[in-house]
Amino acid sequence: MKLTSYEVYHETKRHTSSEFPYNTYLCSIPLDFQAVNIHWHEEVEIIVIKKGEGIVSVDLTEYQVRTGDVVFVMSGQLHSIHQLGGSTMEYENILFKPTLLKSSGHDMCWEQFISPLFSASSAITPVVRDNHTLETYIQDIDKLCDERHTGYQLAIKGYLYQIIHLLMTEYAAPLSPFVRKHTDKIKTVLSYVDAHYAEEISIENMAKLCFYSKSYFMKFFKESMGISFIAYLNDYRLEIAARMLQAADDNILDISSACGFDNLSYFNRSFKKKYGVTPGKYRKQQP
Repeated sequence: MKLTSYEVYHETKRHTSSEFPYNTYLCSIPLDFQAVNIHWHEEVEIIVIKKGEGIVSVDLTEYQVRTGDVVFVMSGQLHSIHQLGGSTMEYENILFKPTLLKSSGHDMCWEQFISPLFSASSAITPVVRDNHTLETYIQDIDKLCDERHTGYQLAIKGYLYQIIHLLMTEYAAPLSPFVRKHTDKIKTVLSYVDAHYAEEISIENMAKLCFYSKSYFMKFFKESMGISFIAYLNDYRLEIAARMLQAADDNILDISSACGFDNLSYFNRSFKKKYGVTPGKYRKQQP
């Protein structure tokens, strides 16, 4: 079986409503989950650190963030969130579709300013610190979402326009074509693994997919992701297996095979090393 609803890297699940594509919710690392693995999606994401500290990665660059910091992730940018040592981090996620701020017909503001920013073809510094104006905007937006008076959506859009102006005037950064090409290659690899994890995947084939030599691909991937491709692939397959153990009654041999492991003993050892228990015990522990 293939869990098509579990897409670790390219998220296609709906974060916002179609009527007003804007949403906000609170999260905690590690109380809600251990980490948010590397992924990307269509929505623009604003991560507001409410309490504590942690690690947020944007386009493969890690940033240590703390209370009061605000992280901007544009449409399609790779990002992840992880615990920093034993610290807890509480944060607010604000997500909205870029088209929320697009007018019909010719829209000079969209074409000249907003679209380049949201598509990351116009660069900004991802992490904003100690900006009282931005903090006030976000507090006002949160209050609007809590109270939801008539026409609150208009005010939210207004604040988003002001945030965009703030970013463009105070946090513009040099655009690196190398970084964009670099992340595009990684996204190609991650998408391929998501679609083919049940099959045999070799380093040779992945190198060809990126138009790299085998040795350069191995170096490129490890420098980008912090682990080797084989280690990453095994870890990905184990995460899929854990989801399958939670969601289905298939026997462990079938799940092992469906996740790309052709040796049950190796699967069992690898699973226990990652999760601390055998696959059978892991399934029994699930609610």
